[in-house]
Amino acid sequence: MDETLKRIKRAIIAGHYQFSFKAVVELDVDGLSESDALESILNAPKIYKTIRSTSPQRARRREYLHIIIGDTLDGTPVYTKGKLVASGGIETYYFLVSSKRALT
Repeated sequence: MDETLKRIKRAIIAGHYQFSFKAVVELDVDGLSESDALESILNAPKIYKTIRSTSPQRARRREYLHIIIGDTLDGTPVYTKGKLVASGGIETYYFLVSSKRALT
């Protein structure tokens, strides 16, 4: 298993995660819960894709977004896009952009 995915899963197991407002709205629209998104990441065998995002609105213009597609315990595929952030020496997986039902 990829080392980054291990770090993401460990952060989630430790309860160090946050959902953006947009991610919560997208989950609700698709009839999914925050638990569904967390389950899908914990069940994911790999990171689907890592992209480099740049934004002039951030102090750090470059960040890496990890796209993970995994299934809930009921078999529902869920798409998440987020980043690992360190704050006070603790890594937090933050669902930055999206959490919704994956298209299969």
